[in-house]
Amino acid sequence: MKSASIAAALAVALAASSAPAHAQWSKKQNDPQGAAAGANAKGAAANLEYCDEPMGTIAVVEEQEGDWYRYLRTDLNLPSTIPVIRMIIQQSNCFVVVERGRAMQNMMQERALMDSGELREGSSFGKGQMVAADYTINPSINFSQSNAGGIGGALGMFGGRLGAVGAVVGGLKFKKAETMLTMSDNRSGVQIGVAQGNATKTDFGLGIGGAGSGGFGALGGYSSTPEGKALAAAFANAYNNLVRAMRDYKPQQVEGGLGKGGKLKVGD
Repeated sequence: MKSASIAAALAVALAASSAPAHAQWSKKQNDPQGAAAGANAKGAAANLEYCDEPMGTIAVVEEQEGDWYRYLRTDLNLPSTIPVIRMIIQQSNCFVVVERGRAMQNMMQERALMDSGELREGSSFGKGQMVAADYTINPSINFSQSNAGGIGGALGMFGGRLGAVGAVVGGLKFKKAETMLTMSDNRSGVQIGVAQGNATKTDFGLGIGGAGSGGFGALGGYSSTPEGKALAAAFANAYNNLVRAMRDYKPQQVEGGLGKGGKLKVGD
């Protein structure tokens, strides 16, 4: 009887704490969504930074050897972050995205077919048409496990008494996700920008599907799972921060020129 009372109190506290968080997590304002076609975007998040003209071309390259990537794919069962980031970038119109991922194999295959003479005349897959990537953006994630269970872990102690509420909150696998976007100039190899973004599990609370929804177990992907939504929001946050910084970009200067010895000399 006592444990049931505690469980009920925790459920009430959880519902109260998640209400303002759900208000913060507005799909219209924060959640990467919609589509992009060239410079036009449809249904983009209201808070996404937008540029009147692009600052250059950019490729998104993911470090798939990192621990964070293995955790993302294995523990969270989420796909690559590249499609989400590429959509955010194109919707913003701040950079033109160029393909440097797996689709490059298909692009090169078409050129090989052209060289072999198999394509129709006038297919125009000759050399000198591919656009260079001026910049590369590299995403990474730092997961915080501290107190990840939190109130969800406490709710989980009471078994099935709380139904979907305990299952969802107890199932969140991190308390906080901090994302980083690092931007490099491809011609020089110089890092020209870096930005951090973050989102916590309280940024969406029980707002996904409503507290009474019974479909939590079937959720999957960046648009449906709590973990996916948090990461998508964190990357959108990081990208907005990066765009704001790049609007005020100032090149770093080293006396004597970059890469020519620097000012810190060693002794004789």
